[in-house]
This record gives sequence, structure tokens and C-alpha cells, in this order.
Amino acid sequence: MKKSEWSDKQLEELLRQMPKIHDNRNPRDIYQNLSIKKRKRPAWLIPGFAAAAALLLFFLLVPKMLNGTQNSFDSAKQEESSSEAKMSQSDDHSSLLMKKEDSKSGSEPEMRITEINKNALYDNEVGDGTVITYWIPDSQAQNLVPISIVVTPDNNKNWLTIFTESMELLNEEEWGLADYYPLNAKLELDETKNTVIVDVPKNHPYGQGSTAEINFITTLKNNIASNSNVNKILLKTDGQPGVELGNYGVLEEIEVKPEGKHAYFFYKPDGMDTTYLVPSTDTYLDINAALEAMKTDQQEQALKASLIPSFPIKDVTAKENKLIITLDENAAMENSQETVNSYEAILLTAKEFGIDTITIVNAPIQLLGPFDLTKEMKVPLAPNLRQIQ
Repeated sequence: MKKSEWSDKQLEELLRQMPKIHDNRNPRDIYQNLSIKKRKRPAWLIPGFAAAAALLLFFLLVPKMLNGTQNSFDSAKQEESSSEAKMSQSDDHSSLLMKKEDSKSGSEPEMRITEINKNALYDNEVGDGTVITYWIPDSQAQNLVPISIVVTPDNNKNWLTIFTESMELLNEEEWGLADYYPLNAKLELDETKNTVIVDVPKNHPYGQGSTAEINFITTLKNNIASNSNVNKILLKTDGQPGVELGNYGVLEEIEVKPEGKHAYFFYKPDGMDTTYLVPSTDTYLDINAALEAMKTDQQEQALKASLIPSFPIKDVTAKENKLIITLDENAAMENSQETVNSYEAILLTAKEFGIDTITIVNAPIQLLGPFDLTKEMKVPLAPNLRQIQ
């Protein structure tokens, strides 16, 4: 830069020659303005604004973040609950399918296991029907099983006509018994002589062996005794008096006289879950002797003991036509089908000894299947009820 040619004296003289400038402001105002310009801003102000801004952003953003987190948590819970519900539904569906499969395969679910039914027929269950009892040989021809049915009454027909016509309705083989009915004979009722006439053809099958002969005679006697008050049977062959039987010779007449005093046992056909209540061939002196015998299997007849441990009898007392059975209150009684069968075997056996009602004392349970053990119970009307079309 070129050095100025003006001397200090010349510059001073030049400044004096310049016009004067007057400032009308108060000197204090001028000083204050200068002081303000020189004053520095506090060092904490900018960081303070930054902190305030950060706090504002925090309060604005945190609720949204928390809400979003809660929504995510809730959504996760809903998905988990939905997943659990689906799993539960799947398990329920699988359980239902298993139950259906069990039903198809023949296995019994627990609810059906607890279903307990009566075996015998009671007078309050008959209504206007007519009860008919048939004695049917088992498949081995060892026992005669009493089977009872209820048919529609017909006032224009006597009991023997109803008995004969209903033989066609029996399903012996389906019930696990021998195919024995209808009988190969003509049955006729002589009411004036209180007699049933049985007329068989010459080629009848009832003389083919001692078992066939015994069953023929016994079924006739039991059928007539169970369904009527007839006291005599007249036998004929093709209209002529008498029937020739190997072990009896020519038999013309059979006396019908109900024996009673039998004990009822269990009979179970091979391959079936069915239990029939069947009377013994032996008779007993009194009800106590019969009940004692019911604790043991009857080997010759292939009958099972019917007085089982789950029916714990402590004492038996008979008064007139009533039987009082005291149970062991300390023993356990199972509410099962077998115990119900045992109870009905006792009822039917009591009927054999002229008992009308049974009262149970100290029963460990109140309800045994369909029976209320706290109430007096009438003996059955007939054993082994079966439904027919």
C-alpha cells in the first residue's frame, strides 16, 4: 500500500476545517448502549434452552412410546391367548374325537361306565301291559334262564293264547341263550279243569336224550307256574294221550306245583357282558341258608356267586312278610352294576321265601344305582326283563 503524503499537522488542520456535528442524545444513554453491546450473554443460557427442549421432547415422545410398548405387549398377550385358545379348542376337539372313537371301538367312556340299570321288572313299571315269563335253556343246556317281557294286553285272549303268540317275538340267540321257542307243540287251555293240554307231533325233538327230556318237562312246569294258577298238564302225541320219553317212559300227566325256596345266582353267557339272575336247582330251608349259599359259585350249573363282598350283610331278620337286612356300616359298598345285580338277586331270593318287602339298615351309601337304600323296597314282579318288538 502507498504511504500517505499527508503530515499529522496537515490532517489536524483538515479536520478543523470540517463542519461540526452535534449529537443531541443524553450521554448516559450513549454509555448504556455501549455497555449493553459490550455485555456478554451468560454461558448457561444456551445449554438451558437445549435441556428445556430435550425435556419437552421427552414428555411428548415418552407417552407415545409407552403406549406403543403397551399395545405391543397387549397384542403379544392377545396372540398368546389366541394361541392357547386354539390349542385348547384343538385339545377339546381331539378329546371329542377320542370319545367318538372310543364309542365306535366299543370301549366305554367313564360317564357311560357309571350308568347302572336294573335287571328285574317291578310292578310300578308294568302299566297296562301283560307280563309273560319264559324259561329258556342256556347255550349249554345247563340252566333254564327266566326271561320276562311285557306285551300289549288283549281282553279277548286268555293268558295261554298271549303266551303262545308271543313266543315268536323272542330273540334267544341274540340274548346269548339257546334257540328254543316257539315250542314244537300245540297248547290249549281247559279252564274248567284248570289244565293245559300239550300236544306234540310224533317227530318231536323233546325225547332226544335225558337233558332234552328234563328241559322239556321243566320248561313246561315253570312256564305254566310263572304265568298262571294252573296245576296240571296233560300230554298228548298227535292227539293221543301220553308222550314217550326215554327216561320216563310214556308220560301222560305232569303236576304243576311251584316249589319256591331257591337262591338266585349270576349266569353270564360266554362272550357277553350280560348278567342274568338264575335260580338254583337246589332248594334251601330258609332265607339265611339261601343267602349263605349265594356267597359261593355253583360249579355244576356254571353259576357265579351273587352275594358279593361289596354287599356286606351283617344280620338278617325276617318278620312276617318283611325282611330286614343290616349291613356292616364300616365296610365299603361300591355303587356299581355288579352290586345292583347282587341286590336284585337278594330281592328275588327273598321272594322265593314269601317275602314282600326288604328294608336295608346301616347302608354305607344312600343310592345304589336306581335304588334308594333308605326306603323299603318291594320284591320284583319278574326277573330278567328284555325288550321285544
